Amino acid sequence: MGRIRSFVLVAVALAGGLLGVSTADAAIRGKVVEYRDGEVTMKGYLAWNDAVKGKRPGVLVVHEWWGLNDYARKRARMLAELGYTALAVDMYGGGKEALHPDDAGAFSSAVMKNMDLMAARFRAAMDLLGKQPTVDAGRIGAIGYCFGGAVVLNMARQGLDLKGVASFHGNLATAKPAEPGAVKAKVMAFNGGADTFITPEQVGAFAAEMARAGADFRFISYTGAKHSFTNPDADAYARKFGLPLAYDAAADRDSWDEMSRFFRRVFGR
Repeated sequence: MGRIRSFVLVAVALAGGLLGVSTADAAIRGKVVEYRDGEVTMKGYLAWNDAVKGKRPGVLVVHEWWGLNDYARKRARMLAELGYTALAVDMYGGGKEALHPDDAGAFSSAVMKNMDLMAARFRAAMDLLGKQPTVDAGRIGAIGYCFGGAVVLNMARQGLDLKGVASFHGNLATAKPAEPGAVKAKVMAFNGGADTFITPEQVGAFAAEMARAGADFRFISYTGAKHSFTNPDADAYARKFGLPLAYDAAADRDSWDEMSRFFRRVFGR
């Protein structure tokens, strides 16, 4: 499959397989959904599979610092292909997207520096997802990319009632480390070994924090992979803005497969 993962901090037994719904059988549906955080209208994207009958787990997708764009919507539809109902979350409000790193940094910083705002917007999306007729509200998980990876990790730290969270090239640092016993969700974090935004010290601190909290967690690092390794647009962003990003097809495939097995385990299907 190409480059192998360089290390795993905590070994977890994973059940194989997806949800038994092939892409050929999939009847994927998607729509824009509006919900509110106080006075702010949020514009998310809901995706589900009509070939799956009855209620099924729901998964929140938190976007990169660019905002809720086609990439986040694509991941929601990919989760629907696995048999879940997925909601691509709007963390900025109004479906706002950034076209330049300066704007993306400003939008993401406004949320990252206000944990109450972050939690309120995430909870609003979680509440909407749980109310969908196709969703078992007792089985909700979350994934996030870059900025979104940091968001889902912070929501796990705060003890939200999530079955599992998976962070892809997300920031591991936090202003509010998890307290012992606080983390209810099982946690997976995927990072690139050549990601210059994530230092070895941050990786070590994250592992120590999760261990102190008594969390069920697993960390996978992909040797040579850079930041945004899951996003095929990363190379274009790197060229256009001079950012240390790069797509890595092997790491993208492997991390998605690992995430799929992870959710099968935590959801019990």
